Amino acid sequence: MDKKNIKKVVLAYSGGLDTSIIIPWLKENYNNCEVVAVSGNVGQADELEGLEEKALKTGASKLYIEDLTEEFVDDYIIPTMKAGAIYEEYLLGTSFARPIIAKRIVEIALAEGADAICHGCTGKGNDQVRFELAIKAFAPDMPVIAPWREWDIKSREEEIDYAEAHNVPLKINRETNYSKDKNLWHLSHEGLDLEDAWNEPQYEKKGFLEMGVSPLEAPDKPTYITMDFEKGVPVALNGEKMSAKDIILALNKLGGENGIGLLDIIENRLVGMKCRGVYETPGGTILYFAHNYLETLTLDKMTAHKKAELAITFADLVYNGQWFTPLREALSAFVDKTQENVTGTVRLKLYKGNIIKAGVKSDYALYSEELATFGEDDVYNQADSAGFINLFGLPIKVQAQVNAKNAKK
Repeated sequence: MDKKNIKKVVLAYSGGLDTSIIIPWLKENYNNCEVVAVSGNVGQADELEGLEEKALKTGASKLYIEDLTEEFVDDYIIPTMKAGAIYEEYLLGTSFARPIIAKRIVEIALAEGADAICHGCTGKGNDQVRFELAIKAFAPDMPVIAPWREWDIKSREEEIDYAEAHNVPLKINRETNYSKDKNLWHLSHEGLDLEDAWNEPQYEKKGFLEMGVSPLEAPDKPTYITMDFEKGVPVALNGEKMSAKDIILALNKLGGENGIGLLDIIENRLVGMKCRGVYETPGGTILYFAHNYLETLTLDKMTAHKKAELAITFADLVYNGQWFTPLREALSAFVDKTQENVTGTVRLKLYKGNIIKAGVKSDYALYSEELATFGEDDVYNQADSAGFINLFGLPIKVQAQVNAKNAKK
């Protein structure tokens, strides 16, 4: 990439520390190029306030704010949830937000006639891979500028120094400088005291949690909810029909109030290192739990077990930025087939960080109380089990006989 050929750059812009200083840095280091900023709205709410003024003030020629929330939920979150995909307990909140943002950035870059796309991902993280794989999927020859792989800045403290020197306004300070990512699904926290795995997260400290409260501060009275699903998709909460997006937002409120969805993990990053993160995913945690609960009633054993195996692969694909791949599409087709009868109602009890099962029903239930009862029934002949055990155990019996025969030699 010859810098003198870079006259217009489209920047993935969040308004956070990294991307805030990238605008003046690009203009300093790429021949005062035009910088078009793009912010994908995936539900980060107040983080979008004042973004246009800030982007223009720091040197961008314009800012696109693209509302991607409905598409994010329907085409990324729900397919991942239906798959039961979980990466090392992590519900993939940042992972599946990156492909949709990158896809829209590529569309704008092509429409703008941009010479390059720029992102603010660090060289240590997963997001650089997620962004750039998505860019390759839709603009395979588009140059990518990744300042963290070029500039002399070595830390977030030096980023703040650069921002102050260039009069870039920041919403953070050196004492609260957690690295965060927020969308309608979750909020992540990394850095500062969390880098020491011996330190307990400051759940009770005012301002640390943003989507809910610590279980210690949750009400002493449980909250009951019901959720209706049709073919694996949530369609109603407490009997009220809603879009999947509105259900997630409502669950965020209910879950947050009851201390649901806090996760502290040391995860294995794609780039090879371990990293500690604290995640808030109140609504998503409830949704995954409810969906899985309904599947225990409606999926046959072989399908459920194979689906659980493939969920690990699905999660790896999402985590590793491989959303736009034939395998992910094929797995989604498999998942959709498994969901044809995942229709019914789940009742849950939320209490101080816990989700407690309180009932499930479906017209497609494979559970039969008549078959499973410990009472008298007319549908199951218990004597049949003897022949089953003899056949099922035949290989074990033959092996034992052979072993005994050879032991006498």
